[in-house]
Amino acid sequence: MRRSTVSSAAAVLALTLLPGVSPTTAGAAPPGDRPFPSRIELPDGFQPEGIALGPGPTAWFGSRVDGDIYEVSLRTGEGTVISQGPGTPSVGMKSDRQGRLFVAGGTSGTARVVDTETGDVLLDQALTTGTSFVNDVVLTRGAAWFTDSSKAQLYRLDREPGGAPAAAVTTVPLTGEWVQGTGFGANGISTTPTGRALLVVNSTTGLLYRVDPATGEATEVDLGGASLTAGDGMLRHGRTLYVVRNRLNEIAVIELSPTGRSGRLVRTITAGDLDPSTSFDVPTTVARFGSHLYLPNARFSTPPTPTTDYWVTKVRARAGD
Repeated sequence: MRRSTVSSAAAVLALTLLPGVSPTTAGAAPPGDRPFPSRIELPDGFQPEGIALGPGPTAWFGSRVDGDIYEVSLRTGEGTVISQGPGTPSVGMKSDRQGRLFVAGGTSGTARVVDTETGDVLLDQALTTGTSFVNDVVLTRGAAWFTDSSKAQLYRLDREPGGAPAAAVTTVPLTGEWVQGTGFGANGISTTPTGRALLVVNSTTGLLYRVDPATGEATEVDLGGASLTAGDGMLRHGRTLYVVRNRLNEIAVIELSPTGRSGRLVRTITAGDLDPSTSFDVPTTVARFGSHLYLPNARFSTPPTPTTDYWVTKVRARAGD
């Protein structure tokens, strides 16, 4: 259900003005309202997919229904819609330090850039035409890179020296060892630890690829036989790569070589690692704040309605150690 946007401090102040109400009893926060809650409620019927975070304990989520952008305080769990969507999906997202949110547009074939302070759309850029699913995005110094799950290609949206988007798009076909297969192809995207190449997961084949951003040549990353089927959003923290395996309700934790040409599965975060107050229900993407990961639950297996519950799950980044 939808959480109230009234802060607990304001509620206590209001209650002290009522006769016979003690601020001590009225202000006692229930376990679910402790700072940095383990479960954060999203608006009913929101249908989340992507998450972007920070700097600071602020996160943004995109709706698959209409593209609305919802801002949440990780400290309190309270949130509000800061930008009305265009009526098409908001899927993978990344934010920069200047308060710009880069949003993959799913079936619209577009990328949007949103000012998180004002909610204004700074850029609404077509990346491709025809059937497409622009799924995820990663930011590098000179560009925002988007995957397309329907086509064996990436899209480079140029960024100016200060990080602002430029209306210049380059389509980079995936070549080399890339195997598109049937079903969803390229999904989550990240960078290698050196930052010199891209990492892209194929959801259907379960293979992870290192991609040369200059040529699009893809080389399979040697994972020692580990599979990443159902691989969705990815997050790299140093040499650790977190890969969300959506319908398996787990996170694969990969320790990468510096070049990203190889890696090994070091642990898997599952529902057993969660706080008892929360759960996974088809998590899709992941962001990290401090020692915790945050994942929106898309609930793909649950028929969506305007009153369907959606939430964000917090889990320790080193769960399972």
